[in-house]
Amino acid sequence: MSFLSKVFGGKKDEKGPTTGEAIQKLRETEEMLIKKQDFLEKKIEVEIGVARKNGTKNKRAAIQALKRKKRYEKQLQQIDGTLSTIEMQREALEGANTNTAVLQTMKNAADALKAAHQHMDVDQVHDMMDDIAEQQDVAKEISEAISNPVSFANDIDEDELERELEELEQEELDRELLDTGTPVDLPSVPVSDLPSRAKEASGRSKPKEEDNDLKELEQWAS
Repeated sequence: MSFLSKVFGGKKDEKGPTTGEAIQKLRETEEMLIKKQDFLEKKIEVEIGVARKNGTKNKRAAIQALKRKKRYEKQLQQIDGTLSTIEMQREALEGANTNTAVLQTMKNAADALKAAHQHMDVDQVHDMMDDIAEQQDVAKEISEAISNPVSFANDIDEDELERELEELEQEELDRELLDTGTPVDLPSVPVSDLPSRAKEASGRSKPKEEDNDLKELEQWAS
């Protein structure tokens, strides 16, 4: 078995990690490299301090500190590149994982829809909708027939009904007048002619006779 086989896996038929497992491993690697970055940044600060301290007193020690700082900075730069690569790979895996989940959900939905339509036929659906429309028309016609007045009611004469109603009202009025039991006293009709007519007949009138006629007229009016 070669060295690469030992590093990247054993047998070819071994099942690889899932997308979720690979994403988790990449996140763990990112966290480890970030910690390494923090460590190198602190080392660089230390070496800068050593170089400043020995700049005028011990030039050799100051130069060695600056050399170590350069090495740390180079490692830090390499880690930055590695983190960028890992970040892009993780994002790609997360996108693929999301796409896989979406596609699986869509497939499940398609299978469910297919199962729901398994016992349905398009022609049968159209026939059923036609039957529903036909029954709705029948129901509408029945409602209209029920709401229309009976045919013989249109043959009645409205004027005849009005006359009959007036007769009934008159009968009711007469009955109410008879039920009251109060006799109605009508004024007596005067025997003699009215003063105006007596004057025209005789051509003359006497004051005394006019007074009598007026009194008789007042009695008749009361």
